[in-house]
Amino acid sequence: MKTSKINYIVFVFVAFSIISCDSKREYDSFVSVQNGSWEHSNAILFNFNVNDTINKKNLFLNVRNNQNYNFSNLFLITSLNFPNGKKIVDTLEYTMADNSGHFLGKGITAIKESKLFYKENVVFPVSGEYTISITQAMRKNGEINGIESLKGITEVGFRIEKN
Repeated sequence: MKTSKINYIVFVFVAFSIISCDSKREYDSFVSVQNGSWEHSNAILFNFNVNDTINKKNLFLNVRNNQNYNFSNLFLITSLNFPNGKKIVDTLEYTMADNSGHFLGKGITAIKESKLFYKENVVFPVSGEYTISITQAMRKNGEINGIESLKGITEVGFRIEKN
């Protein structure tokens, strides 16, 4: 009985240590995609405050997908809106699977999480509330129109880390 209790205490301590060791994180949030299908018209928004206009940050987009995702890449359009009205729009492409079709994200279940670099060594020029808008911009090869409903994306996240 004592050994069981000690093992439990050690387990809780180790789990707490692992969870709280994320010292680089300044902002980290996820939004669930309704029914695991990301509509082209559904922009995912994150609002965050910036007070530090001196130190460099790394920005990430996090994507969780399941086996219903039928592509090896992912195209996204981001719009980073500054408190002073400035806006930076980017079209981004990420590799989601290797040549054999296995997803590159981390995870031991059917859901894989990909931590994707968005911007590196960013210094926010003004303090205040920023907004990032993320939309999917996928289309099938040879087709002009984009995919209206992208299946297999379950959550989209945005993360800011100290550099």
